[in-house]
Amino acid sequence: MQVYDFDTVILGGGPAGFSAGIYASRGAVSTAMIDINMMGGQPSNYLELENYPGFSAIGGFELMEKFEEHADKFGVQKFPMQEIEKIDLLSNPKIILTKDAEFRAKTVIIATGASPMKLNVPGEKEFVGRGVSYCAVCDGAFYKNKTVAVVGGGNAAVEEAMYLTKFADKVFVIHRRDALRADKIVQERAFKNDKIEFVWDSVVKEIKGDELVNSVVIENVKTGAVTDLSVNGVFPYIGMIPNVEYINGQLEQDKGGFIMTDETMKTSIDGVFAVGDVRHTPLRQVITAAADGAVGAVYAVKYLETLQEVTV
Repeated sequence: MQVYDFDTVILGGGPAGFSAGIYASRGAVSTAMIDINMMGGQPSNYLELENYPGFSAIGGFELMEKFEEHADKFGVQKFPMQEIEKIDLLSNPKIILTKDAEFRAKTVIIATGASPMKLNVPGEKEFVGRGVSYCAVCDGAFYKNKTVAVVGGGNAAVEEAMYLTKFADKVFVIHRRDALRADKIVQERAFKNDKIEFVWDSVVKEIKGDELVNSVVIENVKTGAVTDLSVNGVFPYIGMIPNVEYINGQLEQDKGGFIMTDETMKTSIDGVFAVGDVRHTPLRQVITAAADGAVGAVYAVKYLETLQEVTV
């Protein structure tokens, strides 16, 4: 098994991870990035971003390519597609064990992000890939001239609903409240779209179908009325859960599992920092993830400077 030693190992290859990599490498410390998938993170699946400064509109994949090119310029070593078996943050050095290699690090920056929250209703798991999807950009084209439902009321839900209208004839937005949480400008666009119909005060109780999804059972939370809504696809966008499978229990987390940090991104373990969507934060956006990465890396370098030796 190959063994690698680095001053800083960054777990995750999204905007927070790349930003941390750039700042750590510029701090003259040996830096590696590990990801269980290809580099780029969730934004790689975004059709378009309109709120990243400097770009009035840019594709998510294109933006993350620019992040990666920037990190490459400073020599950040990348290890994509790593099947992680164990992470030990309490040891010294910290150990990240994958199927093919062992990474030893004096500091670790956790930038593993978050994943879509599941509805946890009957039929959801059974119909994944057969009518249930968590990525409209990935799967929207399969629903040309069909009817789909988006579940949620935040920016992601409403923006993905609008994207789906490029293909589907009808898009229901099912929301448990009587008002959206999305930004006003996003709401206004959705309300003007004739293909979108809002189903207020309602939750999904079951997803039904044969070979493929053909309906959802919804319940009105105010009246208790239960109805079947005919749809060909369901796209849940009800929130995020942190990607902390191999980290849980080693450091302080909130009740949702998100990692607690101070203003320097330091966790409850010396030498371990958390940045981006994986940490307890009031806003999860590409820009805030990138900012977190910069702060975390700068203070990781400062921490390394307190140690006796830094491998350059």
